[in-house]
Amino acid sequence: MVASKTTIKHRTRSKTNPQIIEAVRLGLKQSAWHSIAQAVSNSTKHYSSVNLKEIDRQTKLGDIVIVIGKVLSSGNITKKIRICALGISESAKKKLADSKSEFALIADEIKKNPKAQGIKLIR
Repeated sequence: MVASKTTIKHRTRSKTNPQIIEAVRLGLKQSAWHSIAQAVSNSTKHYSSVNLKEIDRQTKLGDIVIVIGKVLSSGNITKKIRICALGISESAKKKLADSKSEFALIADEIKKNPKAQGIKLIR
């Protein structure tokens, strides 16, 4: 079900994390990011925790991965990718650095890639 901009803005009022608020605000400005803004504005019970091994299994070299939730460190990344999420564990961040992959917050990716080209959503 697609939520309207008004509904998404209403959901954002109860958010206290500035990263989430910023991601929703920027996502609503870019129509290509509307579905991501909707997912981020949902309740945190709809967020997911995704392990590196799952991300590695579903991606190929050079992909930009969006995770609505947190990236966890189980497994390894074997290729250079860019992961954008709301959070990441410290050990996952170290493993990403070892594989020369990048991590960014979702709001930063929206600023960098306003047309949402080449993104892949993993839940």
